[in-house]
Amino acid sequence: MSGSLYLVATPIGNLGDLSPRGAETLAAVDFIAAEDTRVTVKLLNHFDLKKPMVSYHRHNAPQRGPEIVARLLAGEDCALVTDAGTPAISDPGEDLVRLCAEAGITVLSIPGPCAFVNALALSGLPTTRFTFEGFLPMNKKNRRGQLEELQKETRTMVFHEAPHKLAGTLRDLAEAFGAERPVSLSRELTKLHEETRRTTLGEAAAYYQENAPKGEFVLVVAGAPEQAEEGCTLEEGYALVERLRDGGATTRDAVKEAAAACGLSRKALYDFVQRQ
Repeated sequence: MSGSLYLVATPIGNLGDLSPRGAETLAAVDFIAAEDTRVTVKLLNHFDLKKPMVSYHRHNAPQRGPEIVARLLAGEDCALVTDAGTPAISDPGEDLVRLCAEAGITVLSIPGPCAFVNALALSGLPTTRFTFEGFLPMNKKNRRGQLEELQKETRTMVFHEAPHKLAGTLRDLAEAFGAERPVSLSRELTKLHEETRRTTLGEAAAYYQENAPKGEFVLVVAGAPEQAEEGCTLEEGYALVERLRDGGATTRDAVKEAAAACGLSRKALYDFVQRQ
């Protein structure tokens, strides 16, 4: 009988965020597949756990993945962990899950910390519908192509970015989406110097051009205003206001955005909303 693969979410900064079930799973499995064993051993030592480890990261995944699957098929249980957060989100864990699914191996998720979910919740932007974009491509042509595809995206967009590339990414985002597009930037989540800045892409680009960013960032960018059909009615404008308010916008901001998208008078739409 084959063993099971456990996807164990690990703390994104505060070691106290490892769940009791996560700790129990790490203690119970036969071995741990870690993104960086030097990082994971610190977590294990904190919880006084001793467990054999193998490295599993994007550089060795093609070779190491089949090796892990072979051990699982032989009956061993394995916990997959990243340096921080939920496995298979912006890392090669998805490849290992696919291999296990193809081999008929049971895969179980032990939920816990996830940086982009925390940043999205802190952003103050609509969370009803969003798209997770992870890291933008490093290749300029591919990056430009992805941003062009997202220019009409109305859902909230979430990106990861490293500090040394943040200023350039913010300039690219401002150029693609407009300098006035709202953005929330979260860094050092759950750590001592945790910070969330809510501003615009243009202001953020200017700020981090002059102030060196520190820590890993999650960028939460507002989606494009929904475009209504030409000559939309007050009733249709009101329906858009309701959708925006459901997504977390204030009545004032929702009316402003809906009036612009529908080509309506802001005062007329506001008065109509107040009468409903």
